[in-house]
Amino acid sequence: MKNGGVIGIELEAAVQMILERVSPVRETETLPLLDAWGRILAEPVWAELDNPPFPRSPLDGYTFAAASSRGASEVQPVCLKEAGCVYAGQYHSEAVEAGQAVRIMTGAPIPAGCDCVVRLEDVKVLPSGEVLIFTEMKPWQNYCFQGEDFRKGTLLAETGTVLDAVNLGILASAGMATVKVRRKPRIALLVTGDEVILPGMPLMPGKLYGSNLHVLYGRLLELGMEVVQAEAVADDPEAVAAEIRKLRDTGVDAIVTTGGVSVGDKDIFHQVLPILGAERLFWRVKMKPGTPAMFAVLDGLPMFHLSGNPFAALATFDLLVCPALSKLNGKETQEQRTVQAVLQDGFAKASGQRRFIRGMYENGIVRIRPTDSHSSGILSSMRGCNCLIDIPAGTEPLEPGREVRVVLL
Repeated sequence: MKNGGVIGIELEAAVQMILERVSPVRETETLPLLDAWGRILAEPVWAELDNPPFPRSPLDGYTFAAASSRGASEVQPVCLKEAGCVYAGQYHSEAVEAGQAVRIMTGAPIPAGCDCVVRLEDVKVLPSGEVLIFTEMKPWQNYCFQGEDFRKGTLLAETGTVLDAVNLGILASAGMATVKVRRKPRIALLVTGDEVILPGMPLMPGKLYGSNLHVLYGRLLELGMEVVQAEAVADDPEAVAAEIRKLRDTGVDAIVTTGGVSVGDKDIFHQVLPILGAERLFWRVKMKPGTPAMFAVLDGLPMFHLSGNPFAALATFDLLVCPALSKLNGKETQEQRTVQAVLQDGFAKASGQRRFIRGMYENGIVRIRPTDSHSSGILSSMRGCNCLIDIPAGTEPLEPGREVRVVLL
């Protein structure tokens, strides 16, 4: 077997082999809460106080003991003496006695001796400073209790929680200014191909502007990775091997490359891996697009070598690399999200081998734009797609209404 490893492997076996060689990032860092969006929590967080830390008013009005309003009605209001005013951010230090009421604003602490709040628009304030109450109030009516959101000692977030906007808000309401999170996995991205040039350079004969660097860079950022290097490199096995050694020595957690994995004279990774002394685990996955995908390990460093065709590179990135990145990031599950869906449009080609095609999934229905080409070199038809339709090997052309398996992206 050329360069060792399995040649020709099922997708699921390839993913399992990859996950067996990938370990979660263990290092942590402490960040200001505002910088922690999207990060993975490295330790559980417990509430050190009640929230809110005092009973508070949910509206603008008057607060008093509900018993003081007994018998109040539109025809026979109860008259209470105004004993002060409290705004949000202030507090009323004295207990409120029977027959008294305190004007209160939304969010202000409810004073001792009060157990209800009546809306401001439901009372009448007399020139004498007395307040007419027209409704008999019940204890705890319009009353927000101390610790209504959470109590001291409550588990606010478990280890492994993704800090989204709501989680950040909860931690902020608990008074946390910083949070301990896992370090982001550090990923290097190398795009090979002497025919590929970067945007902004003059387009010379025989050259084309490559998209792999940008689409995979964007995908890595979407997944919360730290991309420490993203560049195009020439089809020079010694130079590429030297670049990979340098990246290994700087402590990256994984390397992703595109191009150079098929059987042509310029498919350099068949030379790069022996130069490095890397272990190749597999080459060629039983799927289309992206068949030539390769996975290798260099001194424990996982390396993903993907096809240079744009859609093939993106599809194999999502199917092979994403589960590994999820494990690197410390997430408990690395399984692809799959659903069964009804195909709205037909697919005219027979699939001799397992094939993944672009699709748009919604509410149990998956659509294929019939006019789109499914060539592995075309990226534009991926715009707006949110899934890959998994067509088994040996499948005849698909008719509308056929149930298919869908991998959600």
